[in-house]
Amino acid sequence: MPGVPSPAARDEEVGSVAVQRTFVMVKPDGVRRGLVGEVISRLERKGLRLTRARMLTIDADLAARHYAEHLAKPFYPDLAAFITSGPVFAMEWEGEEAVEVARSLMGVTDPKKAAPGTIRGDFGLLTTENIVHGSDSPASAERELGLFFS
Repeated sequence: MPGVPSPAARDEEVGSVAVQRTFVMVKPDGVRRGLVGEVISRLERKGLRLTRARMLTIDADLAARHYAEHLAKPFYPDLAAFITSGPVFAMEWEGEEAVEVARSLMGVTDPKKAAPGTIRGDFGLLTTENIVHGSDSPASAERELGLFFS
């Protein structure tokens, strides 16, 4: 598209700080509980910029592609059942060190171990239903953004 930088061109260095794109998704439990606005607010207040968003219900095919590394694991059927159980809110965020910043705001995967003040620490109870997903590296962000915003 004319005037729209390519994904690769949008990851750039500003001084010594990397401007990155990352993928964040409010999972079905977070959508059900009305936490989409809270998640967006926390990421915006930190200084990240929301550049794309969409609400969708993930089907079995997208779940398998998104969680490809877990397909052979015994917990995959439960994971797939949960992520396809209702709508999710998928987002692309941009900013300095966006991957690390977003993951820090989310907190560790297990909400019982997540620090107070993080999304999972404040709103989660179960590892299996922990409100949000976020890319764990720039490479996974690129892959996940391609899945949800192709």
